[in-house]
Amino acid sequence: MFDGLKDKLSSFREDVEESTEGEEVSEDEETHEGEDATADRNEPSGTGSAAETAGSAADADAATGSAKAADSTSADDAADASTEPSTFQRAKAFATGRIIIEEEDLEQPLWDLEMALLESDVEMSVAERILETVRETMLGESRKQVETTGELVERALHDALLDVIAVGQFDFEERVAEAEKPLTIVFTGVNGVGKTTTIAKLSEWLEARGYSSVLANGDTYRAGANEQIAEHAERLDRELIAHDQGGDPAAVIYDGVEYAEANDVDVVLGDTAGRLHTSDDLMAQLEKIDRVVDPDMTLFVDEAVAGQDAVNRAKEFNEAAEIDGAVLTKADADSSGGAAISVAYVTGKPILFLGTGQGYDDLTRFDPEALVDSLLGEE
Repeated sequence: MFDGLKDKLSSFREDVEESTEGEEVSEDEETHEGEDATADRNEPSGTGSAAETAGSAADADAATGSAKAADSTSADDAADASTEPSTFQRAKAFATGRIIIEEEDLEQPLWDLEMALLESDVEMSVAERILETVRETMLGESRKQVETTGELVERALHDALLDVIAVGQFDFEERVAEAEKPLTIVFTGVNGVGKTTTIAKLSEWLEARGYSSVLANGDTYRAGANEQIAEHAERLDRELIAHDQGGDPAAVIYDGVEYAEANDVDVVLGDTAGRLHTSDDLMAQLEKIDRVVDPDMTLFVDEAVAGQDAVNRAKEFNEAAEIDGAVLTKADADSSGGAAISVAYVTGKPILFLGTGQGYDDLTRFDPEALVDSLLGEE
């Protein structure tokens, strides 16, 4: 999963390691700085004759004006140079077994990383955030020679990726446990991304943790929708609430809530028709479901393999009818990883589950830390 992105992140680490080779300060530079420091320490400090003292005082007064001007120029130069390591700083770092990472070391690798992220369908603002965090973490950083540059890069990438992936995360199981029952969850998204199958998978996931569920088919417009969800309900031995084709989706899900209340069912899982955010009639249906049912959660479902399209749709759906989280299907077939990296940061709402196969058990809780470790080869 996400093997293409893993390879690109590995390439960035190798590029930075290569760019910092030879950054060690030469012996001549180190010796020169050392000699200057020694000369300062060995300068005579004794007193001479009165005449010599007076002469020295006069010389000092004469030099004061020039010194002040020079000091002003030196101060400006120092301010300009303060943002970059000086030769002395690099020599000092080398003498203590450290190497300083400079802007020029990162310029080309960061450019390559940006291109790699965009090629992996990572959304532009997300890629920029990752690059900014990596740059801030590494620039001017001095590492011990016993610590590899690769380890330093890995830490920077780890923090940058986790920063964007973990946005809005909450403990889904804890929320289910603490919610007043029945808990109502409505699923939305475009056609053909696996909403109905995801509902069946989540029903099985809940069952394995001791929670009962009822399925409610609010997809009342699509021909064959009742048959599709009915097949899942039969295989899983779950109750299905459905109306005739063309019925009111809000009424179907409301009936599902009433059934759950009457039969002590823990969770209502409501399907809805696939729609685009620009479909006014279908978006109005979601608004009506919100008014009539007042669901506890609305989950957006899309395919991980849709990459940038999935990211854009998640953003548009969240703006049109606020979502609480996302489920990405077909994650096992996704090499790029762009949607998994970007959706949470773009919407401010977490990815909660990944679909990883065809079976009912192939639904995995989304773990940002574990994903980052996997992308960086730390598993």
